[in-house]
Amino acid sequence: MLAALSIRDIVLIDRLDLEFGKGLSALTGETGAGKSILLDAFSLAIGARGDASLVRRGAAQGQVTASFDLDPSHPVFALLAANGIEGEDTLILRRVQGADGRSRAFINDIGVSVQLLRQVGQALVEIHGQHDDRALIDPSGHRDLVDAFGGLSGEAARVAEAYAAWQGAEAERARQASEIAASRANADYVSHALEELHLLNPERGEEEALASRRQLMMHAEKIAAELNEALDALQGEGTDGARLAAALRRIERQASVGGAVLALVAEALERVLAETNTARARIEEALALTAFEPKELERAEERLFALRALARKHKVMTDDLPVLVDRLEAELAALDQGETRGSELTRAAEAARKAYETLALALSEGRKQVGARLDEEVARELAPLKLDRASFLTSIETLALADGGPSGIDRIAFFVRTNPGTEPGPLMKVASGGELARFILALKVVLAARGSAPTLVFDEADAGVGGATAAAVGERLARLAARVQVLAVTHAPQVAALADGHMLIAKEPVPGPDGEAMATRVAVLEGAHRREEIARMLAGQTITDEARAAAMRLMNRFA
Repeated sequence: MLAALSIRDIVLIDRLDLEFGKGLSALTGETGAGKSILLDAFSLAIGARGDASLVRRGAAQGQVTASFDLDPSHPVFALLAANGIEGEDTLILRRVQGADGRSRAFINDIGVSVQLLRQVGQALVEIHGQHDDRALIDPSGHRDLVDAFGGLSGEAARVAEAYAAWQGAEAERARQASEIAASRANADYVSHALEELHLLNPERGEEEALASRRQLMMHAEKIAAELNEALDALQGEGTDGARLAAALRRIERQASVGGAVLALVAEALERVLAETNTARARIEEALALTAFEPKELERAEERLFALRALARKHKVMTDDLPVLVDRLEAELAALDQGETRGSELTRAAEAARKAYETLALALSEGRKQVGARLDEEVARELAPLKLDRASFLTSIETLALADGGPSGIDRIAFFVRTNPGTEPGPLMKVASGGELARFILALKVVLAARGSAPTLVFDEADAGVGGATAAAVGERLARLAARVQVLAVTHAPQVAALADGHMLIAKEPVPGPDGEAMATRVAVLEGAHRREEIARMLAGQTITDEARAAAMRLMNRFA
């Protein structure tokens, strides 16, 4: 609830510090005393639009601070935490308005945006007045109020979850369908490319082998001549090899008389002859490789050129052609699997849609029943508020499933008809200022604390009524105040007599920059002072003993 309000240099208010308690607080005073200014200042603290004209004449800036005592479980603390602000049991909202038009906002002395201040303020305070454009006036909140009144918030949450699941399933299905479409458009190219690759059947390392073989075959004649010359030098009569072999045989025959010396020579000659034989064998192998069929070179060149051309076509290295085959085969397989997966996702999306439809239709039916009950309960509150010829209607428009959303398939707005035979219309457009405040009061009484901010402000809910109707307004404000804090700006003594706290707003002269000026003052009334103010409200400027007696009877009646 609102615990304290501190105002500095706002219009007619130079310095004002107020404390508020639980229940119903009445703010009274003569016309022009500054009640509207007080509400304007309070609105500034909870995020209303700032303006340089609000700053008191001669001051550089105005400032309003509102302190709230809150239960730790209040949802506003989650909002603060999401914005990096630590919450405490006491929450302080402060707004500084400069005479130059600039405005600054603070929450617990931490600078914040005016938008965040407004969000927090809307969670803490509802101001209902003749020119109000918030709270129950805004149709965007009517659906939530109907759900809260009928205990449908759980069902609404499940509808929101089902909608999110449906939209998620649809998004996944659409993504998969897009991928399949792209793959299918490319499938003919992939199949053709695979056919070419399979026909060529490339192998890793094949290019290097073919290039080497081609190089060898192109120079085979010259290489073979060189190899034959080397081979002639190693074999045949009269060659160094033949002479070494003959020498080895002769030395071996002398080994019995030559001893170890000849044995070592024989071993060395054997090694030379072994290497010579190895060289001869390698030359013969090389000669065999230089021998090829006349068309082998042509075939090698054709395959080498074909491999390189296919590699250029697919913009890969020749050795990567086998990897390309594997990738393209995987793409075709993925297309088949993707179509199967696409069918599964389509079925899943349809199931999610049906689940949402079932829940949304059930919620819609529940809302219609709750709306009818709400209309009946509000209707019972209208007659005592001098709105007996008026009617209240919870308008529920059921949309097509495709137009539904996380809140379901219903568009809900509160309509009123002020006179029989006329068309019902939105609250703000149909009801006059006084009627609007009383419609809202009736609604608030029925809705009680469901979905309500912890502090409610009613600006002249009793406008244009008196007697029994004013008493009915006061009784309903008191009933509301049993659940939430209520501040009522009123001209009705019947309302003031019901209040738990009473504040008198008045103007008095004070020194100013250009001589005497007027300033708004607020006094807390108790006992005889309170009786005197209620008597003034009953009798006007001249307070008689009869008025004082009537005021006492009124106060005792509601005591």
